[in-house]
Amino acid sequence: MQYITIVLADAQYLTRQGLRRLLDTHAQFDVVAEASNEQELMTALLVHRPQVVILDYNAPDSFSHDTIARIKQANPTTNLLVISEDNEKESIYRVLENGVNCFLTKTCDEEEIIDAITATVKNEKFFCTKVLDYLLEKSFSKNIGCAPTPLTPRETEIVKLVAQGLIAKEIADMLCLSTHTVYTHRKNIMKKLNLNTSSELVLYAVQNGMVENSKV
Repeated sequence: MQYITIVLADAQYLTRQGLRRLLDTHAQFDVVAEASNEQELMTALLVHRPQVVILDYNAPDSFSHDTIARIKQANPTTNLLVISEDNEKESIYRVLENGVNCFLTKTCDEEEIIDAITATVKNEKFFCTKVLDYLLEKSFSKNIGCAPTPLTPRETEIVKLVAQGLIAKEIADMLCLSTHTVYTHRKNIMKKLNLNTSSELVLYAVQNGMVENSKV
């Protein structure tokens, strides 16, 4: 069995222990270290080179938004799953803009956590229902979807697949296209819809009925 190596980075001792106990019940996960602050986390990244870091950045004097960039700099191959109590729209949007594709709240259940870790290690997107519903309800600063810009059938198909978490190579294989063609379509879609990030594209797809929330 190939284990998924994980570092738990959370200022709260009880949270770290709770996550460790949960993950210990699943044989595929190996928690290699815990970190209560950024210094401990950077050391753990250098020593263990984990596949996944589970982080709550919303902890003054321990972790912050800047921790995300430092994780990417210290070990670019490590994927990041945020599990946080943060519920501020602007703060969450900033995290997504920093390239975090997997975000849960601390009210999520075991199934969501396990699914999120599995998606994270594959570099796929995973927003728990509570986070996605919050973002859709409050919306980003851009009011996406008031008057959807017409997309071609091929572009619509690609948007749906992106929103389901598929990467360019998977989309290319599914649609019998080259990866370059998929990237070109994606670039044109983003320009046509005036979007900048994958997270905005996912929200556009949900808001316009292209994909169900539960499938994102």
